Amino acid sequence: MRAVLMAGGSGTRLRPLTCDLPKPMVPILNRPIAEHIINLLKRHNITEIIATLYYLPDVMRDYFQDGSDFGVQMTYAVEEDQPLGTAGCVKNISELLDDTFVVISGDSITDFDLSAAIAFHKSKQSKATLILKRVPNPVEFGVVITDEEMRICRFLEKPSTSEIFSDTVNTGTYILEPSVLEYLPANEECDFSKDLFPQLLAKNEPMYGYVADGYWCDVGHLDSYREAQYDGLQHQVKLDFAYQEEKPGLWKGKNTFIDPTAKIETPVLIGKNCRIGPRVHIEAGTVIGDNVTIGSYANLKRPIIWNGAIIGEETHLRACVISRGSRVDRRAHVLEGAVVGALSTVGEEAQISTSVRVWPSKKIESGATLNMNLIWGNIAQRNIFGQRGVQGLANIDITPEFAVKLGAAYGSTLKPGTQVAVSRDQRSISRMVSRSLIAGLMSVGVHVQNLEATAIPIARMAATTLGVVGGIHVRVHPDRPDSILIEIFDKHGINITKAKEKKIEGAYSKEDLRRSQIHEIGNVGYPSQVNDIYRTGFAKHLNLEAIRTSSSKVVIDYAYSVSGAVLPELLAEFGCDAVVLNASLKQMSISADEKEALLTQLGQVVEALKANFGVQVSANGEQLILMDESGMAVRGEMLTALMVNLMLTANPRGTVVVPVQTSSAVEQIARRHDGKVIRTKANPTALMEASQTNPNVVLGGSWDMGFIFPQLHPGFDAMFCIAKLIEMLTIQEHSLGQIRSELPRVCHKSCTIRCPWTVKGGLMRHFVETHASEKLELVDGVKIIDSQTDNWVLILPDAGEPLVHIFANSDDRDWVDESLRKYRTYVQEFVEQEQGIEVTKAEVLLS
Repeated sequence: MRAVLMAGGSGTRLRPLTCDLPKPMVPILNRPIAEHIINLLKRHNITEIIATLYYLPDVMRDYFQDGSDFGVQMTYAVEEDQPLGTAGCVKNISELLDDTFVVISGDSITDFDLSAAIAFHKSKQSKATLILKRVPNPVEFGVVITDEEMRICRFLEKPSTSEIFSDTVNTGTYILEPSVLEYLPANEECDFSKDLFPQLLAKNEPMYGYVADGYWCDVGHLDSYREAQYDGLQHQVKLDFAYQEEKPGLWKGKNTFIDPTAKIETPVLIGKNCRIGPRVHIEAGTVIGDNVTIGSYANLKRPIIWNGAIIGEETHLRACVISRGSRVDRRAHVLEGAVVGALSTVGEEAQISTSVRVWPSKKIESGATLNMNLIWGNIAQRNIFGQRGVQGLANIDITPEFAVKLGAAYGSTLKPGTQVAVSRDQRSISRMVSRSLIAGLMSVGVHVQNLEATAIPIARMAATTLGVVGGIHVRVHPDRPDSILIEIFDKHGINITKAKEKKIEGAYSKEDLRRSQIHEIGNVGYPSQVNDIYRTGFAKHLNLEAIRTSSSKVVIDYAYSVSGAVLPELLAEFGCDAVVLNASLKQMSISADEKEALLTQLGQVVEALKANFGVQVSANGEQLILMDESGMAVRGEMLTALMVNLMLTANPRGTVVVPVQTSSAVEQIARRHDGKVIRTKANPTALMEASQTNPNVVLGGSWDMGFIFPQLHPGFDAMFCIAKLIEMLTIQEHSLGQIRSELPRVCHKSCTIRCPWTVKGGLMRHFVETHASEKLELVDGVKIIDSQTDNWVLILPDAGEPLVHIFANSDDRDWVDESLRKYRTYVQEFVEQEQGIEVTKAEVLLS
């Protein structure tokens, strides 16, 4: 006797498990469902099997091949053009079916007595026998009614609650005579329950139901998928296990090592070539595939782990599914009903919430909490907003779909009918993202002033004059040429507060998005004279006479930035002798190595032309690196100190605003000019706010974020900085090299150490408590100050990664080196101690 194994389904309700795998090839107890079905057929002496395939047919063919390794003879029939349905695919191979045959679904687990069913079929001289099963909830299945002779007299495919008239359902396993296929059309999609069986009833053909007593589970959704595994382990269904039962309830594959301290509660199945680390706790019902590594102190409560997965130390898995080749890093939590698709990564201390599905090849960032399905994009972040706006891989994380939703979320926090300015750099990817943001804003009734390709300093300044409530700027990330950075600022041009970011994130994650009626949809305007507004403010805050009479020669490398489109015009208007490099607009952003090569070229040109200085503009007009007259770069803390020196020389008794980690050289310079230094948190918003709210601020910022001239606008502005440099060097009659030689000599170094998210708060508290007798500053992180020398060490938690940065600052290089070593050791020992405490707690729970 032959059997037809219907294996064409894509299993959409099992997604993401079936994104790259046909449903019959999904593993149950480390064997594909189809293999369990083949074993069942073989137990009843059915060894000629025809598999009908449609979705990803090569997966099944490659696994079973001709069937000889499985003790059967396999033949395959592929539905090439379109799916033909459950009956159509069998009709398609009717020439191979010349005697009574069995049709069995490829997505169920069962141990029915097929021999008894076949004997029943023959005894009744039936043309079609349906194997039936009584179930408590028949809504999901086809319901069948039979008479006293078990002849079928009525059935209904997947009834509603009000239509249920029996608890006896169709299991999708049939015994058929070849003649019934004559009722079906050729090469057309048709179904047994909807098309063939109603015709057989109408023609009064003998059609019977055989109520089976064995186990049957339709693996139609993720809950039933997990339950089938648990039932198999508990022997509720007769299945052939892939491995030997080493002891009652523990099936273990070859070459698998289990640490003696691991605690295993049976029944459990562990595949071959696995490594189970120390103190791992595995609860009953857990299924572990082949080639799986489980890190120490992991806690597994009935997860289904597929082949090749890597489970990190101290992870917690709760009745979830971890697919092929996925990685769950240290201390991550995957909760009940969640599914991690193939080749995905769950970062350290991340959490995937109950019933959340992660599609294949996705990444959950360290510390992130995922509360919704991750289908599009590659990365789930801890928060939408990072240290500086929203950022992610271009057209992968930051997609049109993401941008539309982000725009709608931002707009939903604003009043309908308000206006927002949207600007971008000149690249096509930024144009795409900005248009998507505009669509999202319009959909919630917000009007848009589209500034198009505009340098971000100009966009910030325009926000104060256009009557908008805020603005969005889109650009390629200054430090990551494959990523997009989206910054949102308020009506003053200052980046929005953390509270506002949380409000937008809440609207985004909860999908609390306002929907406007047709007449309320926002409009788009294209304001003119934006550059003129900037030009007027630009000129107003410069000593134009000094610049026009300057004999300075300046070399400016625009690094193919959008700022190159406006700055040459401004400098030419003010009579500057500026040599321009790389001012053309370039679609592709340049890499860090390319930027360094351009910097080297800039130094050579400055030296060859005997220019007064050179400057490389980056970050769409926000940041710069200087080159002195000898072609030597001025960057890092030296650049911050140089700008502070120039501005306080020009503005004695002025105030400068810098981030908390800046070198103490700025205080030494301020004392020379009777000035004042204000230190802020290490983020752009804090710098902008402090520069605007404190009196007499002449400069804000730092080398790595840019410099703020608050009289002009609240943002970072490299273009104005260049003009201001020309002005101040002319008036002060100094070269950059001379000014640099007069800067205080301060040693300022830093290092970065891994620190889990859950330990950061305790680490900061530890430093505060253990250094109570010393002078502390808690502006951002913990700064420990030596009251005798004013040397200091700053321990600063990273806002976006499980890291801690340590800065040491002193006139004494040896002190800096020793302090970095000392506090690096402190942090490492504290992290290890805290993790040891958590491990001890885990041991108590295990015991």
